[in-house]
Amino acid sequence: MLKTRMKRVGDHAVRRLAEIEASIANLSNEDLLDLADIFKAEPRSAIGDMGFVEMARRDISL
Repeated sequence: MLKTRMKRVGDHAVRRLAEIEASIANLSNEDLLDLADIFKAEPRSAIGDMGFVEMARRDISL
C-alpha cells in the first residue's frame, strides 16, 4: 500500500515538473527575461536554472 502511494506521489511530482518546464518553454521572450531577472540570484534556484536553460536555447540574455 505504502509503495503504491509513494509511486503515485512520485508520478504526480514528475508530471507537475514537466508542466512547469513546459510553462517556462511557452513564455514569450519578454516574460522569460522577466522570470530570469526574478530568479537570477546565486545560487540559482531550480526555476532560475530552467529559465536560463531556455534563454540559452533561444540565444537571448539579460
